[in-house]
Amino acid sequence: MRRTNYRLLAAAIIASVPAMAAEEHRELGPHEHGHGRLNIVIEGKRVSMELEVPGADIVGFEHEASTTEQKATVTKAKATLADALKIFKFPAAAHCKLADAKVAIQAEDEHENEHEAAEAKDGDKAEGEAEGGEHHHSEFHVTYAIDCGAPEKLTGIDFKYFDHFAGAQELDINLVTAKGQTHYEVTRDKPNLKLGEIG
Repeated sequence: MRRTNYRLLAAAIIASVPAMAAEEHRELGPHEHGHGRLNIVIEGKRVSMELEVPGADIVGFEHEASTTEQKATVTKAKATLADALKIFKFPAAAHCKLADAKVAIQAEDEHENEHEAAEAKDGDKAEGEAEGGEHHHSEFHVTYAIDCGAPEKLTGIDFKYFDHFAGAQELDINLVTAKGQTHYEVTRDKPNLKLGEIG
């Protein structure tokens, strides 16, 4: 019973995280280049992670890949993001293994609508915009399931993420454990998260 209730609580907290982060973090709005969000839920031996980050941070552009080079860049980025233990380094003593990873690219309709409204107001729409050209905003959305044989040894995470993605500058982190919810920030200059005793 307690396990099920905790899962429901964790799901509710994760669902509320984007709104909370938007309120807390200097009125950033939903999309700021260089700035992503990472939600982490630790329950027993399972670590669930959800990463949301602007396309520009990962591949250097946000419109749909059209050239061979751009498509190759996206394919490579997806493969790198899918390899969670390559970009998020857990302590070896925790014996963590990747159970599942899903990588998707999602359009930000809100931003598209803002651009269209501004351009409609100006009365001068550029060619190709209707097909989602240069003004398209997109995010990478990645979910991970990681199982750790010795979760008590999960004392921190080193973010090699910043080494792989030049446009990434910082991540807002919301951590949910049996002890509750905590907010952290990791940056290119300070790419380490100390978890301490998870309990």
